[in-house]
Amino acid sequence: MTHTALEPRTGIGYDVHRLVPGDGVWLCGHFIEHTHKLDGHSDADVGLHALTDALLGAIGEGDIGTHFPPSDPKWRGAASHVFLKHAARLVHDRGGRIINVDVVIVAENPKISPHRNAMTAVMSEALGLAPSRVSIKATTNERMGFAGREEGIAAIATASVLVPGDD
Repeated sequence: MTHTALEPRTGIGYDVHRLVPGDGVWLCGHFIEHTHKLDGHSDADVGLHALTDALLGAIGEGDIGTHFPPSDPKWRGAASHVFLKHAARLVHDRGGRIINVDVVIVAENPKISPHRNAMTAVMSEALGLAPSRVSIKATTNERMGFAGREEGIAAIATASVLVPGDD
């Protein structure tokens, strides 16, 4: 029996969407009632989009737009957990394992802390990870820039995975 050594890989993702009048935002797979919604082709969940890109980056599989082009009408209004599960499946199909994920939401509002546990539950289920391997944090932009003026919400994510080496 041959054992292939697993090597650590790290991916980074970033996403941003504009806020427009609406009834709430999807963040990290959880709906939060709010005076605005995020504008995008899918549900515009910046947290899951950034994390999807981080997972894809860790295995050298491009970005979310490569796998789910916004020009394709079949993704109109799609739930972003579909994108995240696809990226996780690609990691697993390579014989890899997701070790941990970390998402930072950059927004003045809505406040994230009351929703963190629900977000963690959604993401840990989608990825098949223990909640202790899923981190969700939030910060404001100190009222500076587009996020500070509440024109949009951004997210930054990292993912650590183990995959078989290429050698």
